[in-house]
Amino acid sequence: MNIEIIKADYFSQQHEKEISMLLDEYASDPMGGGQALHENVKNNLVQELSKLPHAFSIIAYADGQPAGLVNCFDAFSTFSCKPLVNIHDVIVLSQYRGNGISQKMLDKVEKIAVSKGCCKITLEVLSNNEIAKSVYSQFGFSGYELDPKAGAALFWQKQLINT
Repeated sequence: MNIEIIKADYFSQQHEKEISMLLDEYASDPMGGGQALHENVKNNLVQELSKLPHAFSIIAYADGQPAGLVNCFDAFSTFSCKPLVNIHDVIVLSQYRGNGISQKMLDKVEKIAVSKGCCKITLEVLSNNEIAKSVYSQFGFSGYELDPKAGAALFWQKQLINT
């Protein structure tokens, strides 16, 4: 299997279709929430990402077919006073899993982060997603804590109602 990893061009119609399709597949998966994306999201996602200078996406191709996606956002570490990259989504279509695609995409993200002078890469993972946790651990990710006495960091959210 020939695997190619590229940084997406948000102004490419092909990449726009592939990003929306891959993210919709992820959203439909139980680890992505189990519900397809709303049509509005599918139709506007890449256009909205293109407006964010701190956003970038990585697409993986297996034998020329879209197989994986990583969506990332530049952020900042106040404790290190340096930029960081936050990985927001990692998707590998089920038929391509087990081929090292996620590791290759993470490697591309790391190269981009290093080129930007970032101090770290962050991501979130569901506590019961053992396969993803194993992949991330193999790549060098680990849980985050400042002091063991204070405990591990937790990722929380507050949904906002659009008005």
